[in-house]
Amino acid sequence: MPVSQSSLPQEAPTGGDFSQASEPFRRIAVEIGHVLVGQEALVHRMLIGLLTGGHLLIEGVPGLAKTTAVASLAKSIRTQFQRLQFTPDLLPADLIGTQVYRPQDQSFVVQKGPIFSNLILADEINRAPAKVQSALLEAMQERQVTIGGETFPLEEPFLVMATQNPVEQEGTYPLPEAQMDRFLLKVIVDYPGRDEELLILRRMSKTAPKFEVAGVTSPEEIMIARTHVDQVFIDPKIEGYIVDIVMATRRPAAYGLQLDGLIQFGASPRASINLALAARANAFLDGRGYVLPEDVQNLALDVLRHRVMITYEAEAEERTSESIVKEIMDHVAVP
Repeated sequence: MPVSQSSLPQEAPTGGDFSQASEPFRRIAVEIGHVLVGQEALVHRMLIGLLTGGHLLIEGVPGLAKTTAVASLAKSIRTQFQRLQFTPDLLPADLIGTQVYRPQDQSFVVQKGPIFSNLILADEINRAPAKVQSALLEAMQERQVTIGGETFPLEEPFLVMATQNPVEQEGTYPLPEAQMDRFLLKVIVDYPGRDEELLILRRMSKTAPKFEVAGVTSPEEIMIARTHVDQVFIDPKIEGYIVDIVMATRRPAAYGLQLDGLIQFGASPRASINLALAARANAFLDGRGYVLPEDVQNLALDVLRHRVMITYEAEAEERTSESIVKEIMDHVAVP
C-alpha cells in the first residue's frame, strides 16, 4: 500500500534524503559480501539491529560464519568488536569486569570487562549460568553495567549478537522468557546452497585466507541514521496491522484462527514496538521514507518466533512457533 507524499508529515525528510542517508548501509552489505558468502538475510538483520539499537539471537549449527559476519560488520563501521565464549564456569566478572585492589595506595579500582565494546558476539549464550545471564540482561536492556555499586554507561551503538546451537542441549541453560523478549530478532541461519558452498571452498581452502573489509561508516553516522529511522512514516492502517498480528498470538479465536490449546503465551507489547521499529529500519534500508505492509511481513517471523510460547499439545502435533506465526500471518487482513 504506497503512501502518498501528501500524507507524510511535513517535517519528515524527503525520499531522496532517505535514499542518500541509507547508502552507507547498503555499502556495508557489499563490503561484508567480500568476505561472507551468502547469508544476505543475516547481514540485513544485523543492519536492522544497528539501526534500531536492538539485539539479535542467532540460532544455527557451528561453522556458518556467524563470528565472521560480526567481525566484518565491526570493520565496516570502524568500531570495537569482542567475541565472548560462554561456558558453564563463566562468572559475571568475566563479562562486565570487577574491582581490583591496588596495594600501592590501598584502594580498589574498576577493571572493565569485554562487555565495554560496541559489537558483542555472545557465542553459545545458553551455556552460561543464570548470574551471567542476569549481568548480560542489564547491559542489553539498560545500556549500562554496575560494578561494585558504581554504574557505567555503555557506548552507543551497542549491539549484542548472541548465538545458540539448536542441536546440543547437554550442559546448557535455556534462556528465560524475559531475556528472550529482550532480543529484537531471532534469526535462523541455515546451511548454504551447493553453489554457495562451492564458492566458500574456493575462497577459504587456504592455509591463511585473508580478506579486507573497508570501513564505510562510523558509529557517529549510525547514531545520525537512527534519527532518520525514527522519522520513517507508518500509516495508521499499518500500525493497526502490526497490532492485529500481535493480538492474534494472544487471542487467536477473535481473528478466526483455530489454535485452541496450541499457544501457551502470546507475544508481549514489546513485540508490537519491535515489529514497528524493524519495519521502519527495513524501509530506511530500502531508501524509503514510509513503511509498506511488505516491511512488516518480511520481519514478522524474526520478531515473533521467540515470543510465541507453544504448549505440549502443539509439540505433540509437531507444530512450532514458526508454523503458528505463519498461519496467523496468512489470516490477518493486510491493509
